[in-house]
Formats: sequence, C-alpha cells, structure tokens
Amino acid sequence: MRNIRVTRSVIPNLFTSMNMFSGFLSLVYANEGKFIDAAVFIIIGSVFDALDGIMARLTKSSSEFGVELDSLSDLVSFGVAPAFLIYKAHLFQYGAIGIVISSLLMVLGGLRLARFNVQLVGFDKSYFTGLPIPSSAITIASFILVYYRDGYIIEPFSSFVIPLVIILSLLMVSKIRYETLPKLSAKGIKERPYSFTFLIISALVVVATKGIAIFYIFILMILIGIFKHLFLHLLQKKETAK
Repeated sequence: MRNIRVTRSVIPNLFTSMNMFSGFLSLVYANEGKFIDAAVFIIIGSVFDALDGIMARLTKSSSEFGVELDSLSDLVSFGVAPAFLIYKAHLFQYGAIGIVISSLLMVLGGLRLARFNVQLVGFDKSYFTGLPIPSSAITIASFILVYYRDGYIIEPFSSFVIPLVIILSLLMVSKIRYETLPKLSAKGIKERPYSFTFLIISALVVVATKGIAIFYIFILMILIGIFKHLFLHLLQKKETAK
C-alpha cells in the first residue's frame, strides 16, 4: 500500500474548501428563505478566504492549483451565492429582468476573477484592479443583514437594490484600484500606517455595533476608491495639459 503524502498546501486548500462550502450553505439557506443565515454564511466564507491566503504565506505553500481553487471557491461564495440571495430576497418580483440584474454579480464577478488570474504574474499586490469580488459580496450580504426585516427589504432602501447591484457589478470589472489589506507585520504596518489604522478602527466599530457597521464601512471603502481614482485622473489630466 502506498504511503499517502500530505503536503503543506493541504492547509490553505482546506480553508479555501471551507470558503466554497460556506457559499454552498448560503445557497441552501437562501433557497429555504432564510436570508439572514444565507448572508451570514457569505461573510463566514470571506473569513475563510482571508485565512487561506494567510495560511499559504505562513506555510510558504502558494501554488497555481491553490490560485485556481481559490477562484473557483470565490465564484461560488462571492458570485453565485450573493446573486441568488439578492434575487430570492428582492429581485424575484421583477421576473426576467430581476434574473438578469441579479446574475450580473455572478457573471461580472467571474470576469473579474478571470482577469485577476491572467494578471497574476507580475501583479502588484499592493492593490487590486477593480473591486474585489469578496468586497462586492460582503456589501450585498451586509445590506441584507441591515435592511431585511419581516420578509422584505424595508423602505426606502428597497429602491436602492437595483442601483447597488449594477454599480457593484460594474466596479468589479472597472480599472479603479482598490488597496489590498495591509500585512499584519511590523514592516506592513510601517509601510501602510493609515490603512492599518483604518482596519483597526473598522474592526472596533463592527464589534461595537454588533456587525451592523459592516455595510457602511464597505460603502465607505468603495467610495474612497472611486474618489481617489477620479482625483488621480484629474491630476494626471492637469499634468498632461501643462
């Protein structure tokens, strides 16, 4: 009988698989009409998604297989799951139009992941091009957690659903740069002190508000990215005109 060899890559891949399983559980709960539980499992999936990267760095076991598995997991947990959740929770009432709009989170999210994979070689990991798909998914999930009550999304926030879904979908395939999370090391803190401070303050606010602030924090992060992009674009245009 052959000896089964367990490599270090098993550890991060296990977390990646748990991310995918969380996405599947989100789909199951959304199908049963348990939308709060479905939203929670999307956020749990994002925790596993963050941990698999940390574990890959700690075990020094990054691989092409891990990258592909991570993208497949992300498509399930952060593309399919939020698209199905928002459709079942609200967009179902618009019929075929609702199906098309909700599917944008999955389709454009898939394009976002494909673009990330082909740009991985030589990729500057201090930023992402386009809104990361987990950020889009967490924004949708936290929106449900905050505004879904007694079987429907409370007014007037229900009117924000379609614009929110379309904007998040387009941002994922945009050229807007979004910073990666700072590394939890002395060097990482020294290189990006403002990002680290924002991360700590955000974590404290989320704990203090029992998770309610997650939606507002992600909206703030999205807006910061947009305004920064516009500012740099105008600055570059001004320099070119000189």
